Amino acid sequence: MDKDNGRVRLAKQPDAEYVLTTDKLCKRYKHVYAARDIDIRIRRGEIYGLIGRNGAGKTTIMRVLSGLSNATSGSYSLFGKTGREIRSVMGQVGALIEAPGIYANLNAVDNLRMKCIALNCDKPGYAEQLLELVGLSDTGKKPAGAFSLGMRQRLGIALAVVGDPKLVILDEPINGLDPQGIVDVRNILTRLRDERGMTIMISSHILDELGKFADCYGIINEGRLIDEFTRQDIQQRTGSFTVVSTDNNEKALAVIRDMSGLSAEIDGEKRIKITGEISRSANVVKCLVENDIFVREIKTESFSLEDYYLSVTRGGTTNA
Repeated sequence: MDKDNGRVRLAKQPDAEYVLTTDKLCKRYKHVYAARDIDIRIRRGEIYGLIGRNGAGKTTIMRVLSGLSNATSGSYSLFGKTGREIRSVMGQVGALIEAPGIYANLNAVDNLRMKCIALNCDKPGYAEQLLELVGLSDTGKKPAGAFSLGMRQRLGIALAVVGDPKLVILDEPINGLDPQGIVDVRNILTRLRDERGMTIMISSHILDELGKFADCYGIINEGRLIDEFTRQDIQQRTGSFTVVSTDNNEKALAVIRDMSGLSAEIDGEKRIKITGEISRSANVVKCLVENDIFVREIKTESFSLEDYYLSVTRGGTTNA
């Protein structure tokens, strides 16, 4: 990884690995930037989670990348195409931006067939296959206007993948869903990635849920991409750990580091932070006492993707 203006960035890799890249992409409305100097890289076959609060610029970026809006400056590439050449590959991009564009008086099959006809892919049974994929095969003649929020979102995803696009851009597809609806959408997206080889860009406010299935993440704050990292990176930055406070932290640190399977460091609050086999807390205390070190406190804490996001957007520092 490298650092650019204080922001941690993924190390550059061969362009062939990337379905989508942006270079200082900007979108300005009059004198206000909704997105500024955005550098995003999305690898082929991954789920990329775009994280940010309302108004951070997520939807603006997605509208530009899906061809619904023009960038003010900067550039981006899709499947290796740039500039005017991007038009030739826009058919390989499916999108669900903001609310699903459904016909409320039509049932799920007819909604899909309308899109299939428009894209010249109205093959027998194709719409039904997509409905089975998103769990809507039993909706029959029920009009889409009578669907629950979760059903409408699943239909929206089905509409986004009509024509089997290589890249799918989804804006808040799990926002407002109940727990079961969130799980359903998660399963659909992982199937699209694993079974159909689709690359997916998804934005969400439900960060810990996003952390369960995304492969890479970008944090947007006030229109800027301030961090970008992989699942492996976040596993190192988050998770559970043990903290210990003693009367001699320097000596205690050396004792703990001598214990196999554990790594330790002194954190910003002058406590010892231990990662590794957390279940061995009792052994840690025993070793410290045997070395005449008084243990004032020992406890287990956790640091989630949401905690990491808040630490970054509030100006917190990280060791990444």
